[in-house]
Amino acid sequence: MTLAWIPLLTLLGVLIPVPMERFGRRLCTLATATPVVIALILVLSQLPMLLSGGLPHFSLTWIPSLGLDLAFRLDGLSLLFAVLILGIGLLIILYASYYLSAEEASGRFYAYLMLFMTSMIGIVMADNLILLWIFWELTSLSSFLLIGFWSHWTDARKGARMAMTVTGAGGLALLAGLLLLGDMAGSFDMGTVLASGEAIVADDRYPIMLVLVLLGAFTKSAQFPFHFWLPHAMAAPTPVSAYLHSATMVKAGIFLMARLHPAIGDSLLWSWLVTLTGMATFLYGAWFALVKTDLKAILAFSTVSHLGLITALLGIGSPMAIVAALFHILNHAAFKGAMFMNAGIIDHETGTRELDQLGALRHAMPMTALVTMIAAAAMAGVPFLNGFLSKEMFFAETLYTPLLGGLGWLLPMLATLGGILSVAYSLRLVHAVFFKPARRQPPKTPHEPPRLMRAPAMLLVMICIAVGLFPALLATGILELASTAVLESVPELHLAIWHGVNLPLLMSLIAIIAGVATYGLHIHLKRFVRQFAPIDARLVFEGAIQTIASIAHTLTRRLDNGSLQRYMSWLLGGALLLATLGLVQLPRLDGGQATHPVDGILLLGAALMIFGAIGTVVSHRHRLISLLMLSVVGLVVSLTFARFSAPDLALTQLSVEVVTMILLMLALFFLPQKTPRESSAKRNIRDLTLAGSLGMVIASLNYAVLTRDIDSISNFFVENSVPGGGGHNVVNVILVDFRGFDTLGEITVLALAGLAIYKLLNRLRLFMPHSDGEGRVWSPDRYPMILTSVSQTLLPLALLVSAFIFLRGHNQPGGGFIAGLITAVALILIYMARGVEWTQSHLDFPYQPVAIGGVAVATLTGLGSFVFGYPFLTSAFGHFHLPWLGDFELATAMLFDLGVYLAVVGATLMILANLGKVTTPHRPRKDDSRAGTQQPQPSSKEPR
Repeated sequence: MTLAWIPLLTLLGVLIPVPMERFGRRLCTLATATPVVIALILVLSQLPMLLSGGLPHFSLTWIPSLGLDLAFRLDGLSLLFAVLILGIGLLIILYASYYLSAEEASGRFYAYLMLFMTSMIGIVMADNLILLWIFWELTSLSSFLLIGFWSHWTDARKGARMAMTVTGAGGLALLAGLLLLGDMAGSFDMGTVLASGEAIVADDRYPIMLVLVLLGAFTKSAQFPFHFWLPHAMAAPTPVSAYLHSATMVKAGIFLMARLHPAIGDSLLWSWLVTLTGMATFLYGAWFALVKTDLKAILAFSTVSHLGLITALLGIGSPMAIVAALFHILNHAAFKGAMFMNAGIIDHETGTRELDQLGALRHAMPMTALVTMIAAAAMAGVPFLNGFLSKEMFFAETLYTPLLGGLGWLLPMLATLGGILSVAYSLRLVHAVFFKPARRQPPKTPHEPPRLMRAPAMLLVMICIAVGLFPALLATGILELASTAVLESVPELHLAIWHGVNLPLLMSLIAIIAGVATYGLHIHLKRFVRQFAPIDARLVFEGAIQTIASIAHTLTRRLDNGSLQRYMSWLLGGALLLATLGLVQLPRLDGGQATHPVDGILLLGAALMIFGAIGTVVSHRHRLISLLMLSVVGLVVSLTFARFSAPDLALTQLSVEVVTMILLMLALFFLPQKTPRESSAKRNIRDLTLAGSLGMVIASLNYAVLTRDIDSISNFFVENSVPGGGGHNVVNVILVDFRGFDTLGEITVLALAGLAIYKLLNRLRLFMPHSDGEGRVWSPDRYPMILTSVSQTLLPLALLVSAFIFLRGHNQPGGGFIAGLITAVALILIYMARGVEWTQSHLDFPYQPVAIGGVAVATLTGLGSFVFGYPFLTSAFGHFHLPWLGDFELATAMLFDLGVYLAVVGATLMILANLGKVTTPHRPRKDDSRAGTQQPQPSSKEPR
């Protein structure tokens, strides 16, 4: 359970900063840092178990049907990254408290930072592939919030969108790759996947899976050609850059490649893709770091370069290359975190990051200059600092890899060239900022920051020096522990400052000497760069987005032209195509099974249905006649259900048909009784052809299904209806027991729809005309006596039938849905016979609480099962005996059915009753723009 507390503590830390902000910046910072400190202590407390060969693990079943468990592990690799995430995150929290101005929302900033920290901890500790991906996407979301924190600045918004788009697209590719990987390994459990390396590499789907996974890793870790988002993410506040883009987020892709290396890294395809991509990124980033003029842009491209170096080492894949990659992850986090913090200090105290406005700051900011120079030297790979050791290991591994065969000399040559550029841009940064005179004065007078603001960078620089001087003492243990999680056997490590005169040392010396000379020729390099037109990746990205949007708009305009007929033709045409393709693949249409004999009643029913359907189409311009023809179709469908032993469906169809007819009649009152001819002859031919073709294909499909013996899930429900649900009515048991969750969702949607329509119609008042469309005056007898008398007689009878249908529904045809519709129809009949005013005066209760109460009753019935330790919506039933009443059965499903009944009654009446009272005998004023909400003037011509 200890492992679960680590991400949980950082997640709880998201809730702390905003309410604590009111007590002051210092207290807010302390409160935010507290859960991070506790989480770091919990991580370090697992060291004894790890050193003894154990593997701390926590697992909780979450969604077993998807293979998703809430599972965490803390091996050596997770420990390495967790210490980086929590340790540097702690320093960033302290640093940000001084960096952010007093006017900025520090609570919101810290909340975003803690959300990002949680997502990164989740990635490195996840013991399930799907869980890892969930946290992976959470990093994209939280980094979007952090990069765009200064939302008033257009560069921040564009940088955030670019980062979200690129890493989000990579995340989708990663999801596909992880799903394939889990299928190939037979499980999404991380331990199972890592132990299935041979089977995974031998699988035919391995190349596709590998490319998808690497797309996710490359986009997150800014590998070429997906690197362009990282420099533009520098529009974020510097604490964000120091944390996300040097120590954590951009390392997520590196972590993924290291984590999955035992499973997918043992192949030539991996070596080629990862190594060459890493080397290209290493050189590309180093070159642009040399020619940029913005301080954070230089650091951004240097980050891209070092990420490429680590990626190349993972691609080489030898045991020492893996160790070197893990070592450089540690070193890079230390010196690059210090460099970014110092860049923020310089920007904070001078008001600029442009090299032209910076210069000779060693006098005004001596301590900052010293810390920056040490960190830059570590970045350049100068001896006696940590960066020198891991870069020398990188040079050594490029010498001995057999990847390129006879062209193997290319890798060490390119590695040396990248080292030369690293020295050159590091030297340029230090010299231009602290020694070279500035061409222009900075906006603010430079001075040293508060001591606690520079303390985090000083601590990181001290780590650079300590590891550089005592690597065996400080780095061997953590590297051996982390390498154990990646390698089957960890090579013996001999980390030392001096390994004698060898080729890697010679390459380092060449890189340092040639790097100094390259910086001396920088003016010529600048002249060379000016020959090429500058390319702004942000503008290219925005242009691509605009082009995609323009194409989408054009396609939408051509397809979405507002024609309902066109939409229906596309939909039906697609269905026709798919059904036709399926039928063509059948060797024969007849499946051999006997069909039901045809008799006169069936022929009569079919003829009536055909007559009603054709009549509906032919008379569609005469809406009332068309509605009557449509009712014939609904009635015959109900009779068809009854004929083929589906009484529940017959009752439901009949009830829905009545309600639908009432609704359409109410709606038609406000529409013209006759519409003009709008369809051309060509369109009629098209529609007739499409309808006829679809009818023949669907009829063929039905015949093919009916004449084949197909296993149906209905057998399961028939066999388990009584023992599992306690009811003989299989349909009702399915609705309130087996598929109760579906029914709960449906009545919730029904209640919400009823509420929405109620709100739309509540204040709507439409003028009631005194005549029909042909000028015939409406009858002055609005409420006929015969209809009034009949409705009053039918109401108690209908309610009695409704109660009967409801009570018998669990074992006989009926149920809450049908009973609710019968009740609603009976009450609507009173509205039609007596009018809205009379009915509301006698039935003075709102229908909204009825619908909401129905959903609540159904939900509480489902929650009640929790009390007895059963899953949600588990029903119970029993048989009881009472004197005079005899034997009877009670089931909790009846309470659920009561909720369905109330929801149906409430929602239906909210719709029908309110639609029936939107008319008013008063004509609204023409100059009243809100005629539906204000009291209109009466007219003497309208009937009262």
